[in-house]
Amino acid sequence: MTTATPKAARSTEGPGLVILLGALIGFGPLSIDMYLPAFPSIAQSLHASAGEVERTLATFFAGLALGQLFSGPVSDRFGRTKPLYVGLSLYVLGSIGCALSPSAGVLAACRFAQALGGSVGMVSSRAIVRDLHSGAAAARMMSRLVLVMGLAPILAPLLGGWVLDQSGWRAIFWSHAVIGVIALGAVFAILPETAPPRSGPSQPFRSMVRIVRQPDFLGYALAVALSQAGMFAYIGGSPFVFITLHGVTPGNFGWFFGANAAGLVLVSQLNHRLLAGSSPEQVLRWSLRVAALAGLALVGVVVTGLGGLWGIAVALFVFVSSLGAITPNATALAMEHQAKQAGIASAVLGALQFMLAAGASAAVSASHDGTARPMALGVATTALLALGALVLARRAAPPPKEGTPAVESPAPTRP
Repeated sequence: MTTATPKAARSTEGPGLVILLGALIGFGPLSIDMYLPAFPSIAQSLHASAGEVERTLATFFAGLALGQLFSGPVSDRFGRTKPLYVGLSLYVLGSIGCALSPSAGVLAACRFAQALGGSVGMVSSRAIVRDLHSGAAAARMMSRLVLVMGLAPILAPLLGGWVLDQSGWRAIFWSHAVIGVIALGAVFAILPETAPPRSGPSQPFRSMVRIVRQPDFLGYALAVALSQAGMFAYIGGSPFVFITLHGVTPGNFGWFFGANAAGLVLVSQLNHRLLAGSSPEQVLRWSLRVAALAGLALVGVVVTGLGGLWGIAVALFVFVSSLGAITPNATALAMEHQAKQAGIASAVLGALQFMLAAGASAAVSASHDGTARPMALGVATTALLALGALVLARRAAPPPKEGTPAVESPAPTRP
């Protein structure tokens, strides 16, 4: 027995690894939510329109989508840690570029680079959990990560509003660079290599195409991706709706945003209890119905004006909270038959989510008309389409009978 084995065991079981992996998965929400309160300030500083600033969010989504497609196969081929070093370094450089941006166009380009780097951490974290655990143990590990990464959308807008008040919007991106450097140091110090370099699929992108052609995977993947796209339609439009239209201060906007994120985290924990007596498909079906009803209610509030700010806030709270049950169940159902290619399937699932998120965010910014209608229509449309995608998945591959035990894949062999 070598002396490296106890060290690896301590590194992969301690709270430090859980915090690190949760933080790496949370890079996306952190990088998005922290600068949302600064949208009006960025527009004024760079002499840009609200739509131009919102497009910097769409380019970030596009970078996350493309980055995951590439980083998944690369992580399988070269191991987990080396791609993380490259990705986190790119994230730091992109953050510095954002802080120094002289125009909205340059900011959008640097946000794209920042997203490419951050996407590596998101893909690698899920892969590392699968390297170390399988079956119920992997599910428990992911539940612990949800609690850690769930803090990002709660605290990020509050922290962003505080940094904005104290030092201006450019300081937000300087703080991103500092966070990236800290994460890079933590990866170097405590993260062992869980998947040594090996030969991966000779044609990984052809494997991705085969996965997408599977109707059950595509139906459930679209259900989760469209639901996430609705959330990002809300993320892209909410700063204008809350701060500009309804006069909410950047600091108070963080409380509205944080309350929605807290609802999502609470429902994700409630989901564990619901699954004790119901199948994932049953919980998913009801959750998608709730999301669709909340989206329609949001449109009604915006069109009629009934309820004003609080009517909008309540409808959004219900919609975002429902994602706490939609995301884990739809993801589990989509991945159910992908044990032999879980890494590539995870990359496809993540990329699809952010591709649709980029489209939803771009649509909201392109249809900007000085009202809350673009955001409300984006949320409602994606929620209804997600419900339709579930119908496609159920017709393509009926879920297994209740009580049928899931077959756990064997844990990976490690030297």
